[in-house]
Parts: sequence; structure tokens; C-alpha cells
Amino acid sequence: MKNELVKTSNYERFRTAISAVEQRGAPEASMLLVCGDPGFSKSIIVNKWAIDAKAVYLRAKTDWTPTRFLRELAFALGVERNGRSDEVFGRIVAAIAKSQSPLVIDEVQHTLPNRARTLEAIRDISDLTEIIVVLVAGEGRVLDRIALFPQIASRIHKVVNFEAASLDDVAACCSEMAEVEIAHDLVEEIRKQSGGRMRHVVNAIALIERVAKRSGKKKVTAADFEGKALVQDWQIRRQRSARAAA
Repeated sequence: MKNELVKTSNYERFRTAISAVEQRGAPEASMLLVCGDPGFSKSIIVNKWAIDAKAVYLRAKTDWTPTRFLRELAFALGVERNGRSDEVFGRIVAAIAKSQSPLVIDEVQHTLPNRARTLEAIRDISDLTEIIVVLVAGEGRVLDRIALFPQIASRIHKVVNFEAASLDDVAACCSEMAEVEIAHDLVEEIRKQSGGRMRHVVNAIALIERVAKRSGKKKVTAADFEGKALVQDWQIRRQRSARAAA
């Protein structure tokens, strides 16, 4: 299977939002919040953008405090992380002001305990450097929780809600990632069984490709997978079988 980043509807919404933040009027409104259920490729799409934009990508930890965040960011930037917090903060701001590297914080919900003190530190850095900050939420309630802190919420210029992959999105994935031809009726079955979760879509394509190559087929249809599960859904402790799910 090809390792391709398919430009799905979620990808296009994210890129449009990034452009809007880049062209914002208020310099301090430099944050973009990415929300959506697990499996919708939030981290994959944002990580690819981070690589291309030479952004600093950090995954927030459950034990993060402002001090631990600053030391981890200093390490990622390659600046001295020892010393008083205000000294570390000053070195970070100087480095980012020079590089103008965007900042990505994944699992941003871990920055909200203790009156969002860690997210306040992130806001201070963005205010002083005017860099783009992309916040990726690992749970759906984050937007409501951030709204409790107007001084932070007012700096979020755009919110991107990642949604279930459409049939066109799944078809594009099959076309661009699979090394065998997947017929439209099987694309529909992938969409049905996966529920539009891109993680499941990719796993289904890999399974289909393996089976097709073992049988020597260059094109596969839904009939080739009659009664077979394309997606393993352990959360509800059952497999959605082809046709049986209909």
C-alpha cells in the first residue's frame, strides 16, 4: 500500500483555516483549534503540515505544568532549558521570534487543568511572537472548556471540526493508496463498515490489498469479500461483516 496523504475534505478544511489565520487582521488572534472524534486523521494531517511548515510539534502530557511545558519546548527548540522559568521563557521567546516557527500542541486538553495555566503560557508566547499556534483536541468537550477562559478563547481565530470521511473521501483513499483496483461497491462497503473513521479505512484498504495479492487479482469487488469483515470494531465487541451489516 502506498504511503500517501490523501487530500480529503478534512484536509481541505484544515488548509483553508490555516490560510485564514495567516491572513488574520488581529496579530494576537493566531490560534487554530482542531477538534473531532478519534480516528478522523487529525494528528496525521496536522503533523504533515507541521513538517512542511517547520513547526515545533509537542504532545501535551497529563502531568504538564507551565514549567514542564517550557522545559520541553526549550529542548525541542534546542535552547538551554535549565534555570528559572522566566529565564527559560525569555530564551524560548527569543528563539521563536527569530525563527518564526509555528507551534503545534497535540492533546491540548492536558493544558487546561489549574485554570489553564499551561495554555496561558502558550498564549503568552504567541502574543509576544505572533506565531501560528495549532491546538489539537483529543476530546470533544475542549471547545466548551476553553470558552471558560475568554482571554484564550478570543485568540482562537478558527475552529476546524474534523468529520467522518465521505464516500468521495474513501474513494480517493482507495484510488491513491491501494496498489490494486477497488471497485465502487467495495468502496461503499468500506465506508459503511468504517463509519468514516480514516484509521479504519486505511486498515481496510491494507486488508483488501493483501487478500487481492494472495489471490492474484488486480481488481476486487464487494463480491470478493462476501461475509468477510473489513473492520474490527473491538469497542462494541463484534465484527461488522460485509453484507450482514446491511
